Amino acid sequence: MKKSRFNESQIVKILKEYDSGRDTQTLCREHGIAKATFYYWRKKYGGMDASQLKKLKELETENHRLKHMYADLSLDHELLKEVLAKNA
Repeated sequence: MKKSRFNESQIVKILKEYDSGRDTQTLCREHGIAKATFYYWRKKYGGMDASQLKKLKELETENHRLKHMYADLSLDHELLKEVLAKNA
C-alpha cells in the first residue's frame, strides 16, 4: 500500500482547519490533496484529537497482530486435521 505524504497528526490538523470554517476546495488546493481524499479523511478521522488518534493506531496495530496469530493458528489446525485424517 502506498505511504501517505501526511501523517495522522497532519491530517487531524487539516480537518480542524475545515471545522474552523475553511472551504474544502481551498484546503485541498493548499495541501495538494484530492477532494475524495479529504472526504475519506473526514470520514475516518473526523472529530478526533491526538489522544484518540493514538488509541486508534494502537488498536489497528493490535488488530493486525491478532489477525496474523489467527491465521497461523488456523493453518496449524488444518495441518493437524490432515495428519489425523491420514493416521485414521
